[in-house]
Amino acid sequence: METDLRALARVQDWYGPHSSVAAEWPVEALLRAKGRTAVSVILPARDEERTVGEIVTVLRRDLVERAPLVDEIIVVDSNSTDATAARAAAAGARVVAQGAVLSHLPPLSGKGEALWKGLAASSGDLIVFVDSDLRNFGAHFVSGLLGPLLADNAIQFVKAAYERPFTGADGVLWRGGGGRVTELVARPLINMFWPELAGFVQPLGGEYAARRAVLERVPFVTEYGVEFGLLVDLLELVGLDAMAQVDLGVRAHGHQAMPALGRMAGQIMLTAWSRLERQGRVLSATSPDRRLLQFGLDGQVDLVDMSVAERPPLASLAVEDVA
Repeated sequence: METDLRALARVQDWYGPHSSVAAEWPVEALLRAKGRTAVSVILPARDEERTVGEIVTVLRRDLVERAPLVDEIIVVDSNSTDATAARAAAAGARVVAQGAVLSHLPPLSGKGEALWKGLAASSGDLIVFVDSDLRNFGAHFVSGLLGPLLADNAIQFVKAAYERPFTGADGVLWRGGGGRVTELVARPLINMFWPELAGFVQPLGGEYAARRAVLERVPFVTEYGVEFGLLVDLLELVGLDAMAQVDLGVRAHGHQAMPALGRMAGQIMLTAWSRLERQGRVLSATSPDRRLLQFGLDGQVDLVDMSVAERPPLASLAVEDVA
């Protein structure tokens, strides 16, 4: 119990000084603090033609043309089969095909792969990741995340906090109903094994910013465990006091079906297991099974693969590998 109380006190001490709201970071003040710091915004996108163009349009209008806070907008097209790439380019983003970045390396799949490839394709000193399925995107999603990084050189990583409502098929809004995998899987794992991170409101959220020098020193899980892995690895690399969060308000986006959430949950568990092994906190003669047996409503049974791979820290690659 004493250990639990110490962990809780640590989170409480961290939360106040390291948590803020987007309105505390006005763009005008950030421009003065920016100086010659280059900022890249990276959006991983797979079949997001309905939303990616509007996000890029808002970014260009508000944070490139009206206020030159962002230096480049990169959309990583993750093998889309719709007009994602065309709409992103028409809105003013630089679109890169996931497979075309570091194309000499064996291809991998998943969101984390797109993020890692986007990092490799970008040039900014500060990197902001934004999901491309947001339905209520505002420029404060980016400016808010940049605030702590531009104001304090000691801050290395900033995570977004927000409310995630769930809109059902009948159109009924369920406040707080989003983030099911966060509440049922990620948060219990964090509180059990990395309680210092318990103060992060949205540990799996797709909006966060960091210094390039730090992101290049950690591996990227290629599937949906990427955000969980980054949070744990950055805690180990830079420490809790170098991490912060900013409340962006409300985040509206699409929702995954239950079978997809099950696979996502399994990938996060495997990511957590790999970190526990790496940190010497679990010992096992055999690795966890990577297969998940799922049952459908109509009686069908599917055996799906939950495996996750990892890309190494970009800084560990030879110069010729990155070129």
